[in-house]
Amino acid sequence: MPDPKQQADLFPEPSHGDDGTVFINERCRLQRRDGFVVVTVGGVVLAHFAVGDRMAEAHAIVALVEQGHARQIQVARAFGCDERTIRRHQRRLEQGGLAALGRPRGYPRGQWRLAKDRTARVNNWKASGVTNREIARRLGVDEKSVRKLLRRLGWRPSAPEQLSLPVAPTPVEAADPKLSGSPASPPSQLTQPRHAVTRVRQLAPATSAVAPPAPALPADGDTSQPVEGADPKLSAPDAEPPAFSSDPSDRTADRILACLGLLDDAAPMFAPAKAVPGLGVLLALPPIIHSGVLDIARDIYGGIGPAFYGLRTTIVTLILMALLRIKRPEALKERSPQALGRLLGLDRAPEVKTLRRKLARLAACGCAHALGRALAQRRVQERGHAMGFLYVDGHVRAYHGKRPVPKTHIARMRLAMPATTDYWVNDAEGEPLFFVTTEANRGLVKMLPVVLQEVRALVGERRVTVVFDRGGWSPALFARLIEDGFDVLTYRKGKCRRIARRRFSVHEAMLDGRPVRYSLADQAVRLLGRKLRLRQVTRLTDDGHQTQIITSRWDLTAVEVAHRMFERWRQENFFKYLREEYALDALVDYGAEPADATRDVPNPARQALNAELRRAYAELAGVAAALGVEAATNRESLRRTMRGFKIANAKLGKQIQKAAAKIRALEKRRARVPVRTPVQKVVEGEVVKLAVERKHLADIFRMVAYQAESDLLRLIASYYPRAEDEGRTLVQSALALAGDIETSDGELRLVLDTLSSPHKTRALGALCDKLNETETRFPGTTLRLRFAVKPDPAPSLAFPGARDPTGTPANEKPDNFAPG
Repeated sequence: MPDPKQQADLFPEPSHGDDGTVFINERCRLQRRDGFVVVTVGGVVLAHFAVGDRMAEAHAIVALVEQGHARQIQVARAFGCDERTIRRHQRRLEQGGLAALGRPRGYPRGQWRLAKDRTARVNNWKASGVTNREIARRLGVDEKSVRKLLRRLGWRPSAPEQLSLPVAPTPVEAADPKLSGSPASPPSQLTQPRHAVTRVRQLAPATSAVAPPAPALPADGDTSQPVEGADPKLSAPDAEPPAFSSDPSDRTADRILACLGLLDDAAPMFAPAKAVPGLGVLLALPPIIHSGVLDIARDIYGGIGPAFYGLRTTIVTLILMALLRIKRPEALKERSPQALGRLLGLDRAPEVKTLRRKLARLAACGCAHALGRALAQRRVQERGHAMGFLYVDGHVRAYHGKRPVPKTHIARMRLAMPATTDYWVNDAEGEPLFFVTTEANRGLVKMLPVVLQEVRALVGERRVTVVFDRGGWSPALFARLIEDGFDVLTYRKGKCRRIARRRFSVHEAMLDGRPVRYSLADQAVRLLGRKLRLRQVTRLTDDGHQTQIITSRWDLTAVEVAHRMFERWRQENFFKYLREEYALDALVDYGAEPADATRDVPNPARQALNAELRRAYAELAGVAAALGVEAATNRESLRRTMRGFKIANAKLGKQIQKAAAKIRALEKRRARVPVRTPVQKVVEGEVVKLAVERKHLADIFRMVAYQAESDLLRLIASYYPRAEDEGRTLVQSALALAGDIETSDGELRLVLDTLSSPHKTRALGALCDKLNETETRFPGTTLRLRFAVKPDPAPSLAFPGARDPTGTPANEKPDNFAPG
């Protein structure tokens, strides 16, 4: 029988709070207090009624289901009723309105029920072994009535005996028949389901296109042992349960195992196939496995319960979707599930609702921050050379929904609107390291200490230069960061004295493999009341514009300071690329969660008074301007003295006095109003924010996909001359290629189609050779990945002796299959 604990994890009951709150799902909750019941959806009250009001309770149940806030099973568990009760409420409301929901308690009138004197007879019949159907026939009633009566009498249906699944003997049992029972007994006659479950979790995963009925003893040339460069956890023979299905295109047996709670994740199985669309995306598997996301996720989450699509399959699916530019789970509807399933080694890829449910289950653990930190730690260990300069900048995600989300200024749109701000940290080469989401769009000055606290935990005591834009300008903050062991590099904000042209000189250098040339002036400046001494490097452009750069690094040359500051545009380009290619701004979760109600926000009452003051000052300025016009056009022959002028313009003088008195009164009123106030006094109802966890997870997987792209780009750079300009486009084209799948003992061969030109195809072949050297194994199997490119068919149509642009004969194309 399935483990009850595993079944509870698979179908969790609604969680209960200490104050009587029942959480129906991520958005809805039910709270009972002081004899009343309150049902809220996303912090908004949906229903409020007294305990015992059956009509109001039934109406709230129907509203939750019909408006799509929760599923029937969730509502039924929260309210302690059956799903059939919810459907009855729906029918009654549709047929008779609210009045039909207010039915009295008790058995419905006009319907015949079993007499109490027959309960003893039914009890005796049931004790003697008579079936429910036979009892119903003898009494002349429906079988359902008999079942209800037996349930009231205390009879419970016995749990069905689960037959053991056919399990092949292990090598030890094969050597000793006493350990596995009589050889003549068929596997279906085993009667120890618990033993069968243990056996299922001990067998090795499938290593070929067809799952063998029994694992063979290791031979001399067995490839099931981990090889150097392969992931030890994913290559271990007991890393995953076996595949009981014999046909890779029909995994019914494995799905039954998952339904019974005996399978945590389906083992990949592959069959030979031709022209598989998107097969090139598997080129990213070596860098994905090398990033450690699968190992780290398994250490943090453990698993997501018995399932056909387990933790490993879910993470691999989400990352490959990002690389295939499937930007949202809803876009899976436009793809063939069978074609995507071939890339995963399954018969079908998960559907939209399945993938969303898996992501929600991961988000319910609340471990996204731990996952991101662990990935960042591993990235720092591998790319420590790129951590000397870290770029910090905020990315604003606009929100177009109806939630009361705080507003902020969106620079690229040049307006203020509801949005959420994420602060990203990228290394010196523009690669993402980690990000932090703010709750109420806090500025960079307030968030820099929070972000750098995470940086310090990652890089240790080494001194790091933090590069950011003018949004983080604060000399007091600079002094604190320098004292904490950080160096700063940023633009100067505010007005400052221009530097004379004669002080500029031309500086040239070769940095990061590129020549740079700037006209610079270097000097020392003092800030914070002359207490803080920093360095200012000013750049002069051809049109005469001066850009001031402030830094605490005195050991760098002026051209290095300018180059590192202007490299901040790599991070801006990174944001643009992720918005366009990975849908970074897409809303993953439509739910909301409670926010900090004590945080202070600008006081709307004071803002209203400021608006009135601006209008009053404008009114005063208008009257004063009119009086000035009168003074300028005054005819001295008529009004020689100021007294005469004031008498003639007494009306304007009274208007000025009235406007000034109004301004004084408004200023006194504003002085009594606090500048900021708690948000709970401003927002009506519950203070909420957009759910963060699911979006955080989705962005982490997008970041891993982008890092995998960058790793492939670095591998291909030495074989493609225009890698800096076109390398990422080439990688995108390679990931979208179709190809053929070939299987052999211990190997999974992926033969990709050619690219649009011969020199790109040669670069792709070199990339395949580099990936073959890693000896990477497909996650969840012991199959080594072998990549190759099909021979270019174009030379067969060329003239004899034709040569490609590099001078190589067109009919000479080396086979790039590495020896197996």
